[in-house]
Amino acid sequence: MLAFLWNLGAFIVALGILITAHEFGHFYVARRCGVRVQRFSIGFGKAIWHRIGKDGTEYVVAMIPLGGYVKMLDERVEAVPPELQHESFNRKSVWARMAIVAAGPIANFIFAVIALYFMYLIGVPTVKPVIEATRSGSPAAVMQLQHPQQIVAVSGQAVRNWEEVNLALVSHIGEPSLSLTLASVSDISSSDDAARLNGKTYQLDISNWHFDPDKESPITTLGLEIYRPKVVPILAEVVTGGAAAQAGLQVGDTLLAINGKPLQDWQSFVAQIKAAADKTLQLTIRRNGDQLVLPVTPTAHKSATGAMEGYLGVSPIAPKWPDNMQLELQYGPLESVTMAAQKTWRLTAVSVKMLGKLFTGDVSLKSLSGPISIAQGAGNTASFGLVYFLGFLALISVNLGIINLVPLPVLDGGHLMYYVIEAITRRPVSERIQEIGFRFGAALLLVLMSIALFNDFARL
Repeated sequence: MLAFLWNLGAFIVALGILITAHEFGHFYVARRCGVRVQRFSIGFGKAIWHRIGKDGTEYVVAMIPLGGYVKMLDERVEAVPPELQHESFNRKSVWARMAIVAAGPIANFIFAVIALYFMYLIGVPTVKPVIEATRSGSPAAVMQLQHPQQIVAVSGQAVRNWEEVNLALVSHIGEPSLSLTLASVSDISSSDDAARLNGKTYQLDISNWHFDPDKESPITTLGLEIYRPKVVPILAEVVTGGAAAQAGLQVGDTLLAINGKPLQDWQSFVAQIKAAADKTLQLTIRRNGDQLVLPVTPTAHKSATGAMEGYLGVSPIAPKWPDNMQLELQYGPLESVTMAAQKTWRLTAVSVKMLGKLFTGDVSLKSLSGPISIAQGAGNTASFGLVYFLGFLALISVNLGIINLVPLPVLDGGHLMYYVIEAITRRPVSERIQEIGFRFGAALLLVLMSIALFNDFARL
């Protein structure tokens, strides 16, 4: 319940910020173009707060935080007194109307730059994308690694951490091949291109590369074995009331063996626990210098795939990453502007590419996410810290801007399409054609939203 409330709160905050940015774009340009704005509303339904500004605009925060709108004076909607007709939206030139409509999505891109600017100014702790092996039979099997290697570029595009690798890989879905450039692990500066230029490049055949984005990662399905520091099997947490706590395990215990067989590593320990649902195991531990053997019975839990797995309720001490594999993406006030703009452009390019592949069928409709997934993402990133929440806001803001520019009636892009036609033909699109288009656009949007919601519930 607490997690639900946290996710809901983070979702409302994120949505409120993004909607405000979007609607402020429309509002600001409308005012600059001489259009009278009657209402600036964040949310729909009954107002929970409102006031009339000195400019005559009613500012509203409404009860349902799932959108917002800017109500402008418009003779197509209501009767306008003759003395105010020059401030009506429909009386403005087609270029002014295009600017007002486009300002909302543009504001989303500007907001993304601002959010990423503060993210880079604060600094993002991360790790370098280092792999230690490749899986046989996978697209990455062409790379035979003798020691850990750092991915420094994907198809010539420089990458510094796993997030950038992930974005670059996803953009190649549906393509026949991609290349990975590897270099020896070293303390490489984030602005140093020497490793990319001197690294070894491998060409990977991905013509048969497919994966389920809900259950699989593009990194692992490609066959890349991510380097992780070895986990020391010393317990850092024992869940109260769990199977481990009931067996008498305590924080600080060192795990030595299961059924008399020494533990090889933490991953093998997890695998054995998962395979022993409701089965009693003899667990050898070291506590305060003494060896103890405790019988434990992992509780049966249903996994994401529906299979029953054992669950013990313990976690180990977090391993320390080597210093030369850690990275702090932090820049000064001026350099952060450049980095934020570059990251926004990269997010935009990947998002547009993925949207196109959605229509061509290279990307499944299962990848569509709705409000539930967005709420979970907002809650997760907010729990990690401000810098991660800012990155999440930037990503969603870019996607909001792109979606609104799709030339679909009922979206900003649909209005722009009509105005472009008007600018070319020198006459407005007939109201009948616009109405048909709006009905079609609303129906298609409803279908896409239904699919996204269905995907959300399926993930739950």
